[in-house]
Amino acid sequence: MVNRLPTWCRDAVLLGADAPFPIERPFTAVYADSVGVGARLRRRLVETGLLRPVLRGVFVATQVQDSLRLRVSAVRLVVPEHVVAVDRLAAWVHGVDALPRTAIHEMPTLDVFSQAGSRMRRDSIRSGVRTLTARDVCTIDGLRVTTPLRTACDLGRSLWRYDALAAIDGFLRHGVDPAQLLSESERFKGHRGVVQLRRMVALGDPGAESPPESALRLHWHEAGLPWPETQIWVYDGDVPRYRIDLGDEQTRYGAEYFGEEFHDEDQREHDEGRITWLETERDWVMDVFVKQHVYGLDPASLRLRQGFERARRHLGLRGTAYIDLGR
Repeated sequence: MVNRLPTWCRDAVLLGADAPFPIERPFTAVYADSVGVGARLRRRLVETGLLRPVLRGVFVATQVQDSLRLRVSAVRLVVPEHVVAVDRLAAWVHGVDALPRTAIHEMPTLDVFSQAGSRMRRDSIRSGVRTLTARDVCTIDGLRVTTPLRTACDLGRSLWRYDALAAIDGFLRHGVDPAQLLSESERFKGHRGVVQLRRMVALGDPGAESPPESALRLHWHEAGLPWPETQIWVYDGDVPRYRIDLGDEQTRYGAEYFGEEFHDEDQREHDEGRITWLETERDWVMDVFVKQHVYGLDPASLRLRQGFERARRHLGLRGTAYIDLGR
């Protein structure tokens, strides 16, 4: 038997004012249940592109654009007023992608901590008690959330190093001052993860445009290669034609990250043409990396070292004493 959609959404491209829930702001699954839109129908609406999940148990009509206000409104629907949004949830509110690498299309966990009292006992919430000063917390439309500076420090200490650098890069890209972040990291002397935080802050670069690009750059550093440049423009005459994610202009060695989730057939053809042009017309040596190289068992650092050595040989720079490539 085919489950028919209700008339208010049967032939809809976008939800209209006759929907039984608000179409201009987020709403909870509990509210949807109360107006007759149960879990099965919600799944159909998500599958047909009329709804999208924002957080666990929170939905919004697809036509509503993502924004700081939307994210704050969604969080406020499911967390108490007395708690503070922290860690990955705080990063998400501030517009920084700090989701786990396995959760590209998923929602952030509900990371909320109290400044005093007991932790919350709810399966959908990660909670605890954390010491936060007044300058660690800001209020956005009634939601208490750790500041970008404090959130960057917390994630830089607590995440796996590849994710930690991605978080640092993200906050630098969103305007956190590098000198201030370096100074603030000293505040956590003696705390767990402070050594990693200091290193990630020193390696931070706002030029990385995605977490995998940040992870690839960390592999580059761990390969012992010269300090890389990010988003290198390569010109066709006087016109900037292509950007390289990561590379060294002196040796003309570049590394590109191709995310499978964003590369359809047309995009792949474009990218292959771009790599060919860089190699044949501008004499770059290029390597392409995908998720398994950056986050899996494939030795990305080894490939980078080998690629860099190929570029040195290609330009006759074998004798240039950049590094000891045999170490």
